[in-house]
Order: sequence, then structure tokens, then C-alpha cells
Amino acid sequence: MSTELRRLRNYIGGEFRDAADGRTTEVVNPATGEAYATAPLSGQADVDAAMAAAAEAFPGWRDTTPAERQKALLKIADAFEERAEELIAAEVENTGKPVGLTRSEEIPPMVDQIRFFAGAARMLEGRSAGEYMEGLTSIVRREPVGVCAQVAPWNYPMMMAVWKFAPAIAAGNTVVLKPSDTTPASTVLIAEIIGSIVPKGVFNVICGDRETGRMMVEHETPAMASITGSVRAGIQVAESASKDVKRVHLELGGKAPVLVFEDTDIAKAVEDISVAGYFNAGQDCTAATRVLVHESIHDEFVSALAKAASETKTGQPDDEDVLFGPLNNPNQLKQVEGFIDRLPAHARVEAGGKRVGDKGYFYAPTVVSGLKQTDEIVQKEVFGPVITVQSFSDEEQAVEWANGVEYALASSVWTKDHGRAMRMSKKLDFGCVWINTHIPLVAEMPHGGFKKSGYGKDLSGYGFEDYTRIKHVMTSLDA
Repeated sequence: MSTELRRLRNYIGGEFRDAADGRTTEVVNPATGEAYATAPLSGQADVDAAMAAAAEAFPGWRDTTPAERQKALLKIADAFEERAEELIAAEVENTGKPVGLTRSEEIPPMVDQIRFFAGAARMLEGRSAGEYMEGLTSIVRREPVGVCAQVAPWNYPMMMAVWKFAPAIAAGNTVVLKPSDTTPASTVLIAEIIGSIVPKGVFNVICGDRETGRMMVEHETPAMASITGSVRAGIQVAESASKDVKRVHLELGGKAPVLVFEDTDIAKAVEDISVAGYFNAGQDCTAATRVLVHESIHDEFVSALAKAASETKTGQPDDEDVLFGPLNNPNQLKQVEGFIDRLPAHARVEAGGKRVGDKGYFYAPTVVSGLKQTDEIVQKEVFGPVITVQSFSDEEQAVEWANGVEYALASSVWTKDHGRAMRMSKKLDFGCVWINTHIPLVAEMPHGGFKKSGYGKDLSGYGFEDYTRIKHVMTSLDA
């Protein structure tokens, strides 16, 4: 007996709609490998409608006071708390994540981040007005940029939606947001929640694939395009946006180095690094994926990390003992398997290295050692529950290897030597350096990288300012 699939719809101009041409795609639960819903496969007509709705709403939303925008965002945060179980259920179906960890590790920071940007709406700072030329007074205005085209990824569909819409709406912009084609369910629910609080057209959601995202970025209406995704996708967005000089905000891939020095508490480091590497099945651009260990403790560290991996559990969302769920889709499973299948002869799989079960897209927590700096698995983003280990001899080599990849998002240093920690934090070419920890984020601090990890910041006042533009106004005192 076939089960009827749930029908997800776009949210445009305050209304839920099917795609104009009726096209849909199936949405699959990665924990089961079975479809549970259909979502619109939006085309040009849908993109046009969403952009028109956002453009129509922009003047009114732009002219609201910061206090009004703050009030709306605080209501949104309260509504997220009140409907947390609905959001969790949608996200778990989207991603296969453990229910308990989604409840404890995603809902609280999301709500906190929305409330942070509610406060940021009233805290814009700039130069004081003054006479920088005799007889003329200058002031600086910060204004919203306009309509924002935003594309969110599949690894944290809910939270990345928050990182996109909260600063944009707080600054007075209007939004057209596209979730990943594999994880639209929680974003459609978010549209229902936000739509009951803000004027129609301020927040719009359209579902679709890569082609839908391209149409959004290339559309003439948005003043800004923002994406969290792969380096390939970021390059395409930057190229498309360049045709009409749109502002671009890119949060792309990562290959975070974890520098473990000889004075480190090995047991504590292994415990924290294994969680930071395997959480969310390693599908995190800041995951602790690339460990560089001093040669004097290398063997002991690898042995302890392999033991931790073998004791780390993956499984179904309702299993309270699991740390992580499945990979998001069959293509991602194939990608992770491919990295392991192509390992060079000198590499050693110390733990894992295989699929788990035949239902869903689960992969075992994996440790690979014996690697060289030039190996593919060291240089390229795996985006799975795989931690690589290399042995270094001194600080100079550790920094050279840490910086020797095309990504530059996050990193960490593990040592009891304060001076060494400060030297490393200066020399590491990454947007974030954690010391004796890895992966905590707070709303007040910026998140974003360098090099092929992109540009622009999420979270913090810096992330808020990215969604504003600066205007100089000068007036004659003699008028």
C-alpha cells in the first residue's frame, strides 16, 4: 500500500502556492531512504513572483523603525520557542538528525541568534556628525540594501535559514530564500511562522533546485545574493552576480586544521575533537576534520582517537545514544565512500571506513592516518564523518601544513603553552581560531572565512552590517 506524500508549497507574498507550472520533486528522509513529501520545482515564473512580492514590500519595511523590526523579530523568536517541537520534527525528517540533539543543540542557539539580531536592529553605529569641511556638516546614513536573494544549504536547514533572514530583516531588507532541494520542509514551516508576524512580501520562500537558485541570483531585482554552500556553488554565484554588480555574501567550504601539541591532555583533546569531527555526521564546514599531531604523541593520539571513533554511534533519530545521523543524500554518501576508496597505499584506515546498514545513508565514524600533505583527502573537503591525522615535527611545519589548503574558515590549537597559542592564532590563516576547544559559536562573534571559504560574515554586528549600505549626506550650514 502506497503512502500519500505530504505536499510542501512555496510562500510568496503572504500566500502558499504551488509552482506555476505544477512541477514538483520528491523529498527523501535520509534516515530511511524513502520519500515523505513533494516540493515545488520552481521556475522563472515563481522566481519573478517572489521577487516582485519582495520588491513591493521593501519600501514599507525599509521605512519601519528599528524598534518595530526588533519587536517583529522578538515575536519570531518567541514563536520558534512555542513551536519548537514542530520545527524539530520537520528538521529531523529533513535530515535524519537525532531528535534529542536537534532539540538541545539547534533550537536554543537559533532563538538566541534571532534575539541577538533583534537587538542589533537598534544598535547601528557610525561616525559622529561633524564639520569635516568649513561650513558643511556631514552625516552618515546606514540603509538596507534592498531585496536579498538567499540560498541555504542542507546540512543545517533551520539554523542557516536563521543566519540568512534574521540580519537581513533586522536591517530593513526583504528576503527571497531558497532552501536546498533535499531539505525544504523546515524552511516552509519557518515561512508559515514568520508570515504570521511580518507584512506580506517581507519574507518569501521558494523551493527548487540549482537552476532555481541560478535564476534568483541572476534576477534583476535583488541587490544582494547570499549563499552558504560549496566552493563550486559560490564561484557560480559570484560569476552570476557580477553581471549586474550585485553585492555577494559567500560562506563556503572548510577543511579545519586541528593542531595538537605534545603538552596537550590527550584524553580530553580526543574526547572533544571526536565530537567536533563527527557531530552532524561531519557535515559542517567547521568540523574538526584534519588533525595535525606532534610526532612525539602521534601514535598514542591515533590509538585513542580510533578507540573513540569505534565507540561513537550513528543511527536512527529516535535513538538517544547516537551522536549523529545519516549523510544527507545518496550523492553525499557516494562522495564520502569515494574518498575512502581512492586512499593511497600509504594511508591507514584506523577505524570505520564503511557504510552502516542498508537503510538510509549512514556511514561509520572513520579515522585515517599515515597521510601526506598532498593527498586528496587532506586537500579536499570530505563533508562526512571522517577525521584524518598527520604527524608534524615543529611549529613551523604545523603552520605550513595547516595553511596549505585552499580553504580558510576555521581552525583550532591544543596546547597548555599560552605563548604558543598566541603565536599560532596569529599565523593560522583562518577566519576563526579556537584554543583548546573546537566548534562553539556565539551570536555576538563573527563567523566567516578567507580564501576559497568565501567572504562576508555571519552572526555578530559584522554580519548585520553586511546587510546595510553606507550613504554620506553633506549639507551647507549657509542654506
